Amino acid sequence: MPEATHKPPVLRARHLLGVAGLSVDEITALLDLAEEYVITARRREKLNILRGRTQINLFFEPSTRTQSSFEIAGQRLGADVVNMSVKTSSVSKGETLLDTAVTLNAMNPDLLVVRHQHSGAVELLAQKVSCAVINAGDGWHEHPTQALLDALTIRRHKGRLEGVVVAICGDIRHSRVARSNMLLLQRMGARVRIIGPSTLLPPQAARLGAEVFTRMEDGLPGADVIMMLRLQKERMDGAFIPSEREYYRFWGLNAQRLALAKKDAIVMHPGPMNRGVEIDSAIADGPRAVIREQVEMGVAVRMAVLDALARNLQREAAA
Repeated sequence: MPEATHKPPVLRARHLLGVAGLSVDEITALLDLAEEYVITARRREKLNILRGRTQINLFFEPSTRTQSSFEIAGQRLGADVVNMSVKTSSVSKGETLLDTAVTLNAMNPDLLVVRHQHSGAVELLAQKVSCAVINAGDGWHEHPTQALLDALTIRRHKGRLEGVVVAICGDIRHSRVARSNMLLLQRMGARVRIIGPSTLLPPQAARLGAEVFTRMEDGLPGADVIMMLRLQKERMDGAFIPSEREYYRFWGLNAQRLALAKKDAIVMHPGPMNRGVEIDSAIADGPRAVIREQVEMGVAVRMAVLDALARNLQREAAA
């Protein structure tokens, strides 16, 4: 692959803060670039596209998949990657987000990957730094790279996104993954359904453009993709379900419910999974599940995003 400086731009914006600002062409270009990086990642090749660049991963919430895949993606592109531990940083001593932004900006990083528990915090931080910022998940708001890797996984299995029927099931209300997926998949022409108990559906759910169901038996027939979500107890401030046992009884994915979807339907989950709560282990580990592939696509997508934003930095420097 040629160096980033010789490639055409993929993204117009300096940052990747959400799916909402991406056009169909930008999404397509990112997925196409990520497809190239699937091969690179499988070969464990190290490239020099980000050589001389510094990438800081700043996670205010715990993460395994997202932080690790951003770290691997940056290293495979040749970046100097720094993982900042919030627990041992000045944030734990009372430093504000804006003071943290000023401190980090003084270190002159090129790429800043941020996860924060409050919606809008990443965008606020992006306004205070001169580097490119990537939203790795903020509150209930968005998780754009998760939606991109999910779209790539679907496209690789179904050959397209347009017209594909995707059923997103579970705790929609508290899920930034669900929100980003609804925005991206519908923009790309997919038909999106959301399924869950009424207490876990977002207020005015119909305005999101998706078909809304409260019974799995009503929402799963004809689905090409079933995307299960975990119960996000850390974001719940009340009793949203009677019990986990009751939740699984009505909204858990088992063999009987999977049989309602199309015969070639795939099963997805962004992780971490609560086995026996939102999904049966036999389904999670079965031949229809593409959950491990989603993790693999995560590295490729994040390589594509880092590459795309590095091109913008190079273009700005040359201007």
